[in-house]
Amino acid sequence: MDIRNVAIIAHVDHGKTTLVDGLLKQSQTFRQNEAAMSQDLIMDSNDQEKERGITILAKNTAINYKGAKINIIDTPGHADFGGEVERTLSMADGAILLIDAQEGPMPQTKFVLKKAFGLGLKIIVVINKIDKINADIPKTIDKTYDLFLELATEDVQLEFPIYYAVGRNGKAWDELPVDENVGADLSPILDGIIEHIPAPEKNDEAPFQMLISALDYDSFIGKHAIGKIKNGIVKTGLPAVLVNESGIIESGKIEKIFVNLGLKKVEVAEAASGDIVSIAGLKKVSIGDTMADPADPIPLPAIAIEEPTLSISVYANTSPFAGREGKFVTARHLHDRIVKELETNVSMKLASGESGDFILSGRGELHLSVFIETLRREGYELQVGKPKVITKTIDGELSEPIEELTIDVAADSASNVIAELNKRRGILMHQEENPDGTIRLVFQITTRGTLGLRNVLLTVSKGTAIMNSIFLRFDKVGSVIPKLRNGVLIAFSAGKAVSFGLNIAQQRGSTFTPPNTDVYAGMIVGLNQREDDLEINVTKEKQLTNMRASSADMITTLTPPIIFSLEQCIDFLEDDELLEVTPQNLRLRKKILDPALRLKARKSKVIA
Repeated sequence: MDIRNVAIIAHVDHGKTTLVDGLLKQSQTFRQNEAAMSQDLIMDSNDQEKERGITILAKNTAINYKGAKINIIDTPGHADFGGEVERTLSMADGAILLIDAQEGPMPQTKFVLKKAFGLGLKIIVVINKIDKINADIPKTIDKTYDLFLELATEDVQLEFPIYYAVGRNGKAWDELPVDENVGADLSPILDGIIEHIPAPEKNDEAPFQMLISALDYDSFIGKHAIGKIKNGIVKTGLPAVLVNESGIIESGKIEKIFVNLGLKKVEVAEAASGDIVSIAGLKKVSIGDTMADPADPIPLPAIAIEEPTLSISVYANTSPFAGREGKFVTARHLHDRIVKELETNVSMKLASGESGDFILSGRGELHLSVFIETLRREGYELQVGKPKVITKTIDGELSEPIEELTIDVAADSASNVIAELNKRRGILMHQEENPDGTIRLVFQITTRGTLGLRNVLLTVSKGTAIMNSIFLRFDKVGSVIPKLRNGVLIAFSAGKAVSFGLNIAQQRGSTFTPPNTDVYAGMIVGLNQREDDLEINVTKEKQLTNMRASSADMITTLTPPIIFSLEQCIDFLEDDELLEVTPQNLRLRKKILDPALRLKARKSKVIA
């Protein structure tokens, strides 16, 4: 069968998953009466993907078009999930680079395109959302050529076809249409895949070899190894081995083989080189291993995964409310779940901390917070500390990661954003006006300088700032960044927060806790107006007297509390604080709950 293996790569929210939906529907992969025909974002099956509107886990699907089978790989668009991007692009022979007609190439576009070039993939460019009011197609095309000139390593990579699309409406053209409302479909893109994406190299006569690029799990069959067959033909019942550079890991036999068709896995008796398959039978499979013929157990080159840049300490919950809300509350529960995650989350690492904590390392705050949110939804209780940047010693010098940070913000807030980035030792590299009147600011800044930045930017820009970043390089560790956050309001005693106590707290700053919320001593209930932390009694009731008061005196009017998301809570943390995460609540707290011990620790730190 004629096969094409194509990845869809794009920046977050440029319409990648919507385009895949359209290709699935228009290729008659589903019957007209199937539920998928009326769904949007079919490929985003994970709850967090649907809520966040981003692709987190790479997924495979396949369609039949004009006698060819097209395997489509929907990859994440965010650099934090680079591990997913790197291993799944290894299964492709070409890629569709999707670019928003208004925003143009964005940081994550640059990240995924660089990875695609590194693997030698043929690129098709699709300019999407050409119906946007502020779309500037000529400028977007110019910027795309500039990006290719910057990243291409061979002259042939500078030659690429361009298509135009309104993915939401299932329309595409090979030339810019005069009127995008005129009838059209996505067949130009499907024809372009057949014409421009090379077929995979076929070598059916050689011994079987397949690099494992992803894993799936079935409660009946167990682990599935997913990858593109490099050489040979695989058949059910045949013997196979798992092998890496250290030698043979496991011997066994092929029990089941599945291929993709739409959203389904279809069982087949055999599959040939070039196809993407899922194989069950071997139990010790890991990403990066090779499944091979026992007669010729030679490993394929492993997938190179970039190292983590950020770490976070994860503890079993030790707060006074520990065990109230979760199903899994012990350190052993937590450790076992993290180890299971590491089997598939190849860019995440685990180490043991000195305080009995687990140190998780990942590609960024979003990468780590998505996993923490997953734990929360699965019923785990845990505590996490402030993220820390991972440093390296390079040529005898301590070095830290540097990022390219792109911020789109309303014009009247640009000066506030620049001022904030200056405090964090950011260097403004480029500034331009976007078609919609917003300003794009491009900085180089240490990863250390981006910690906690998202919350601050939303405040100084009145909610208009959108930030994206990609890793650039390691550089010599720079100067210390001063503490940029005020002190906190700390609950002095345990009980229920009441309106009277919260009203007193709001005279000192902003609060995070609604009335009737259970609090404990040492829990953070607000942000102080000053730099120092302040103990406050939010459980304090109004004293009753025999004197009658006017009704106005009896009513306490409170400002609504600030409710943080998980990422905002993690951004908020300082070194002496923790975030308690349970299935029902997020609670900020001090590491040391007792105020006397906390004061003693602070004094000893100052002396040291």
